[in-house]
Amino acid sequence: MATLTAIGFPTADGADRALVTLEQLQKQKLIEVQDAAVVSWPPGKTRPQTRQARSMVGVGALGGMFWGMLFGLILLIPLVGAAVGAGIGALSAALVDVGIDDKFINQVKSQVTPGTSALFALTSGAVVDRVAEAFKGVQGQVISTNLSSEQEAQLREMFAEVAVAPKP
Repeated sequence: MATLTAIGFPTADGADRALVTLEQLQKQKLIEVQDAAVVSWPPGKTRPQTRQARSMVGVGALGGMFWGMLFGLILLIPLVGAAVGAGIGALSAALVDVGIDDKFINQVKSQVTPGTSALFALTSGAVVDRVAEAFKGVQGQVISTNLSSEQEAQLREMFAEVAVAPKP
């Protein structure tokens, strides 16, 4: 089972520091990072910056299309690869089907504001006590949703179809 986790931080660089910790945990084989992305909203900027952590993801990565659409829904901003109009409505409904519901989106939305950041990671195989220890003392609020193997496969399939869909 995979876990999609969002950790909100009270500073614009908190997610970047947490990503370094996550990378170290993966090197120690204490967690498998299937994909990860960071949202950082520096003070004074009108919108957040987003980036996928490409250096640490494996073959199972969801890719930029997934993160672009998810961030578009959460932050209500158009991002590269994000669907628009009716596509966003269909995507929102499909995300609920795979365990990413309005509660998750609204909790994340309430944390990602100017001056803050968030780390998003799709992970599995965590040695929970060691991972928790590594993040002990980190100022951040964790929101997570577990995806069953079936939901994870459905999520990957959904985004594979969106990625190869012909342009109108």
